[in-house]
Amino acid sequence: MKKLFAIIWKDTVIRFASIYEWLFFLILPIIFTMILAGGTGGSSDPRVLLVVVDRAQSPLSASLLSALESSDTVRPEVTELGEAEDLFSERRVSAYLVIPETFTLENIMQSPVTLEMHEQPNNLNAMLAQREVEAIVGRTGSALQIATSSIAEAESVHPFASGPDKQTYYQIALENAEKLMGEAPDRLTVIKGETPDEIEYDPQTNSSAGQLITWVFIPLIGLSGMLCYERQKGTLRRLLTTPTTKATFMLGTITGQVLIALCQMALLVAFGILVMHVNWGRNIPALVLVLVASAIAAAALGTMLGAFVKNENQANGLSIMIGMLMALLGGCWYPLELFPAAVQNAVKILPTTWAMQGMLDVGLRGANVPGILFEVGVLLIFAAVFFVVGLLRFRYDQ
Repeated sequence: MKKLFAIIWKDTVIRFASIYEWLFFLILPIIFTMILAGGTGGSSDPRVLLVVVDRAQSPLSASLLSALESSDTVRPEVTELGEAEDLFSERRVSAYLVIPETFTLENIMQSPVTLEMHEQPNNLNAMLAQREVEAIVGRTGSALQIATSSIAEAESVHPFASGPDKQTYYQIALENAEKLMGEAPDRLTVIKGETPDEIEYDPQTNSSAGQLITWVFIPLIGLSGMLCYERQKGTLRRLLTTPTTKATFMLGTITGQVLIALCQMALLVAFGILVMHVNWGRNIPALVLVLVASAIAAAALGTMLGAFVKNENQANGLSIMIGMLMALLGGCWYPLELFPAAVQNAVKILPTTWAMQGMLDVGLRGANVPGILFEVGVLLIFAAVFFVVGLLRFRYDQ
């Protein structure tokens, strides 16, 4: 056991001797995960963002904001005038709406009030926001017109005793008008045809799973470079003069790299949960099984590659190339459903395909342990084949 720990510690020190190793271990996976997920912190609301400056702070403006929030087209976000102007000048928003201080029932009763709508030129989102605001204001205006007509009729029958009485009546008439308009039956019914999307895709989950597999497979396949380094330095030949067997050396080397990979996976899973809000915690045992099987398969592939390549530089180059190619074809960068059917069938010979399938089964479809046993079994079969070939071809010298 001491020999195993010594080999694991030695390999860990060698691997992290260069600060650049942290690029592959943590920095690049996080950067690419965020890029492919479209960034973090963004809203999943598909509606057009409409910044609103409410300078009136009146019941009437609150009613308008409520109508905007109920819209299927715009998503209102209330802010101060200065911030809205800054966002607009920096072109970070397509449009912003200013509700003036005069937007109150008292002023509406006396004369019309104008709202300010600022739009980016030649911007489709701004045009959509403008039309939706016009439609909502039009409905609000209809209710106001009904209330105005009602108060005129009431006043012709019996004049109001005071201004507050008139305003109270106007408020009640407006509320009744809005209620009746809301309860009015639709004269036109729009039926939307819903075609189910055959591609199960969630940007956060797919990106987190895909980049985790990509950047864990590459260093594990790079185990071949470590084996070549040991051969070039003569370390493996010197092992022949010690009681350390080939099995002990290989077990220590592979176990050490798999443990490092599992630590890397745990960090990337934690990043996915805490920052990107990916639901990796649905079934922890199933997730662990997929991660362990994936790491073992990748390490086995690195062992096999190390038995064929001649030097460390060749091994490192091939590790990156093979890792990237397998990740791309295995669905780690784009959903496999986007590829032709022939390609989808052909890439089943890659372990990354099954690793990605297992990860998405857990994170996207909520699979439990029985639900991912097939993918885990396939990954372990890959590992067994790679290990057997690698051990049979293993050599101590150049």
